[in-house]
Amino acid sequence: MGNGFFNVPIAVNEPVKSYAPGSPEREEVLAAYKAMYNSKVDVPLYINGKNIETGKTRTMSPPHDHQHVVGTYHLAEKSHIDEAIATALEARKSWSQLPWQQRAGIFLKAAELIAGPYRAKMNAATMIAQSKTIHQAEIDAACEIIDFLRFNVQYMTEIYMEQPESTSDAWNRVEYRPLEGFTYAVTPFNFTAIAGNLPSCMALMGNVVVWKPSSAQVYSAKVIMDVFKEAGVPDGVINVVFGDPAMITDTVLNHPEFSGLHYTGSTNVFQDLWKTIGNNIHIYKTYPKIVGETGGKDFIVAHKSANPKQVATAISRGAFEFQGQKCSAASRAYIPNNIWEDVKNYVIEDVASFKMGSPEDMSNFITAVIHEGSFDKLAKYIDQAKADSDAEVIVGGNYDKSKGYFIQPTVIVTSNPKYTTMCTELFGPVMTIYVYDADQYSETLKLVDETSEYALTGAIISNCRYAIEEATKALENAAGNFYINDKPTGAVVGQQPFGGARASGTNDKAGSAQNLLRWVSPRLIKETFVTPVDYRYPFLGE
Repeated sequence: MGNGFFNVPIAVNEPVKSYAPGSPEREEVLAAYKAMYNSKVDVPLYINGKNIETGKTRTMSPPHDHQHVVGTYHLAEKSHIDEAIATALEARKSWSQLPWQQRAGIFLKAAELIAGPYRAKMNAATMIAQSKTIHQAEIDAACEIIDFLRFNVQYMTEIYMEQPESTSDAWNRVEYRPLEGFTYAVTPFNFTAIAGNLPSCMALMGNVVVWKPSSAQVYSAKVIMDVFKEAGVPDGVINVVFGDPAMITDTVLNHPEFSGLHYTGSTNVFQDLWKTIGNNIHIYKTYPKIVGETGGKDFIVAHKSANPKQVATAISRGAFEFQGQKCSAASRAYIPNNIWEDVKNYVIEDVASFKMGSPEDMSNFITAVIHEGSFDKLAKYIDQAKADSDAEVIVGGNYDKSKGYFIQPTVIVTSNPKYTTMCTELFGPVMTIYVYDADQYSETLKLVDETSEYALTGAIISNCRYAIEEATKALENAAGNFYINDKPTGAVVGQQPFGGARASGTNDKAGSAQNLLRWVSPRLIKETFVTPVDYRYPFLGE
């Protein structure tokens, strides 16, 4: 076998295709969408390289046409989770010892499969399952997951190259071992890229994984696993299970070999998982690694020097792309009264121009929210705002679930900076605005910092450098990703590592080497070349 210090391909961000009318990519994805929409898929569990059909199934329907069934997926029993854990631990014996360049080759191949032959299918699945427009699907299900796979391989090599100093008589080196035991990935509905990244980045570092996707993302999760299988991920390395979240999680977290949780989802669930791990700490062979990215109540702050049209665009894009169902979506804004009327008029004009409907019609900017539970919650908050004396709906406010779960993009203006929709994460196309006295900028920044338990993303829009500097300092702990003169969404792998603190998570920055470091257990090896034969040190001399 040849030896060498291997260089991996330099990671570059995947270009975002335009899908302009008449473009080949537009025709290809529409053809894939129609074919998949008009057929039915059966999604089994995937354990030890085998498709497991349990016979207990649930149907899958697009959020924008909830009576239309595109397939079924199978639900696990506890025995299937036990089997997934056992087979992962067996697979670890070989996978953890496989040379890193072989693991790298698998996931680099996965990236190219998505960039090429699977691109249309991956995007179409995300349009159907998560009701994303083609633009949102492209930047997520194609480009971001490709970027995660490419950059993670590069970050892995950078981690491995980080070595301690040595001397002429002793050689020090660090092995970045995979975690002992198995890991657990719990992924959300809203980003196909996150669903693919959480299990694959742990597997890349030599770990084995039990992966539970969101029940609202099973359709596109299957495409991810199809890619991983074709790329050559060995049997048992990533095992996919669906079913009762409590049963699956209890089974996983009560196993002595559990060694790590990689989670994206709601704050309350993550806190409960953390508590369970703490309560079980005496049964584990090692202290489990816990990484989570959870909720956000993300903000836009405009300074009195800001351009009103830029502020309005940041609101329209930041709050309403993908129906506000991004952890990073803007959902509260603070606008000074000197520019408010212009900002208000531009936002109303923008929202009035939005087209809403199925993502198959690519002129639609807005589609459906993910399911009926989300729809009902959002409708309740909108109705309450209409009734409250300290809130006013200035545009939007309508909703209809007769065909799909459609919530009209809604802007609430409140006179109460602690109004419920200024504080509560809604995860939908609802923006609440507080208009402040333009001369009360410093006080407003303090208000922004103190209003929310979350600290994920935020933005300052200003043409005054002193104001930008003041906001950057005042909001130091209010956002893990802070944007200057931009919307608070759209983090790109390799450019803006993503994550927040406070109730928004552990801030381990997906899309960076910092995250991958959580999935290794370093071992220091010191090799001494001339071994001492006398215990006496010079200071003991007469």
